[in-house]
Amino acid sequence: MPRKPANTSTTVKQATFDLLRAFGIKKVFGNPGSTELPFLSDWPDDIDYVLGLQEASVVGMADGYAQATRNAGFVNLHSAAGVGNALGNIYTAHRNQTPLVITAGQQARSILPLQAFLYAERASEFPRPYVKYSVEPARAEDVPAAIARAYYTAMQPPCGPTFVSVPIDDWTHPTQAVEARKVSREIGPDLGAMKALAEALVSAKHPALIVGPGVDRAGAVDLMVTVAEKAKAAVWVKPVLGTMFVPGTASAICGLPARLAWAAFGGAQGL
Repeated sequence: MPRKPANTSTTVKQATFDLLRAFGIKKVFGNPGSTELPFLSDWPDDIDYVLGLQEASVVGMADGYAQATRNAGFVNLHSAAGVGNALGNIYTAHRNQTPLVITAGQQARSILPLQAFLYAERASEFPRPYVKYSVEPARAEDVPAAIARAYYTAMQPPCGPTFVSVPIDDWTHPTQAVEARKVSREIGPDLGAMKALAEALVSAKHPALIVGPGVDRAGAVDLMVTVAEKAKAAVWVKPVLGTMFVPGTASAICGLPARLAWAAFGGAQGL
């Protein structure tokens, strides 16, 4: 589908779906309520809505899906109560450095001063500090731009969840289409520090590598194995991993040539 020019008039809802398509997001994980109904109406055929029975489960599913696809998971929760139920797994996604874009409904703007039932008094503060970016846009027409920024922020290393609160009456509001853009995810190492590390490995008598899930997130597992083999280094893994790409028992791999131990446990795909 060709992207619309940035000055094309549309609705907040349609502009959001166009962004999801441009970002390659094909599934939305959700446990909605009344404040999300306008977002759910006339749902498009090319994006799946994966309904969960509880908010924490929804975030957990999106976390695993995001790690598998290496793209941000999109989550749709219900106002303050739904976000509260999901906070435990939002914290887990924060620790896993999993990119998630989490949206939650909010009561209509016209009745927010009345402290209506189901409204969130400080919606953007509720999930902090376990989200990288959190906002309830001041205007309905700013919602697509906020969702776009939430995606870019979630995907930039170190990755993590982000949050956008959307009042119920925003989705049908007219706005301008937002053109998706690419944001670099590259973070380069310091050359001097890398040389010093290489010299330390060469001179070490009994080197060991302590490996965390960041190696897998960077797609550097094979490089890690190559370094371990060349340095004749033992490989240790922390007890709890966000992604299980090496054996969970450190003693099973420590002291063995890395490639031998890797093969013995079937590699990442066999775990």
